Amino acid sequence: MPSAFDWTVRVYYEDTDAGGIVFYANYLKFFERARTEWLRAAGVGQQELLETDRAAFVVKSVSLDYHQPARLDDVLTIRTTVEKLGRASVQFAQEAWKGELLLTSASVKVGCVDLATMRPRSLPEHAADKMRAA
Repeated sequence: MPSAFDWTVRVYYEDTDAGGIVFYANYLKFFERARTEWLRAAGVGQQELLETDRAAFVVKSVSLDYHQPARLDDVLTIRTTVEKLGRASVQFAQEAWKGELLLTSASVKVGCVDLATMRPRSLPEHAADKMRAA
C-alpha cells in the first residue's frame, strides 16, 4: 500500500472551544482535508470524478481516539495512510501529531458512490491506479 502522506495545518481560533483547545469534531475536518490533499497529490481530482465519472467519495464510518489536546496556534501534522484499497472503498488510518506527540488517531472508511443513485460503485480504474501508485 502507499506510504504515509503528511499534511500540515495550523490551529486557528475558530477551531477551538471555550477552553482554548481544538473542539473534538474539528479533527474530522482536518482529516477530511488531509484525505483530499492525499488524493490531489496522487493525481486524483475529485471534481473530475464528479464531472467525468459521475462518482463521489462518501464517508461510511469513522472511529476516533483522542490522546492529547491541540491548542490555538499549534501546527499539526496530519498523517494519512491507506490501510486497504478495495474495489469500491478505501480504508484510511489517520493521525494528528504535534511534533512527536500523538494527539488523535482515526480509522476512516470511505466508499465510492454513483452520483445518480448514491449506491456503491467500483472506483474508476484510472483513479484506483493512481491511488495504488501513490
